[in-house]
Amino acid sequence: MFDDDDEDFGFNEDDFDSEAYKREQERIHNLPVFVKAKEIAHITQAICDSIKAERDLLGVRDAMQENAFLLGAKIAGAEGGDLYTLRMESAVIIKIHARELLTQTTLCKMEELVDEKYLQLLRDEIDNFRLLFIDWVNGFDRTNDVPDDWGLFYS
Repeated sequence: MFDDDDEDFGFNEDDFDSEAYKREQERIHNLPVFVKAKEIAHITQAICDSIKAERDLLGVRDAMQENAFLLGAKIAGAEGGDLYTLRMESAVIIKIHARELLTQTTLCKMEELVDEKYLQLLRDEIDNFRLLFIDWVNGFDRTNDVPDDWGLFYS
């Protein structure tokens, strides 16, 4: 097994620039699309907290929270990956989770789990997110890539 004396795979702590790391984290956390993703996560959490466990027969609370919290995580991953293909893969996953979250608001309405005005607030914020998402994706650099031989994202 591994112990403290095992090889460190070439990582040298002295080469790590903690200030550059902090600046990059701050840049990502201040992206409008990331800020909106955090807002959606907070709204979703509040909505899910209001759903009574005994009425949540379909596990919608867990599914909604998973979808909401993945938005920000995938944005951060896309920013860290930087290659066009990796960023587009993350963008597709983000779109899927945002649309699932939107669909789950309809389920909450149909099952009368949450007051509709809160669901509409979340829907509106997802639509605002969609607009920021489009701007964010349009900023991806198509020239910064290495083809992955899967045939996606290339004409």
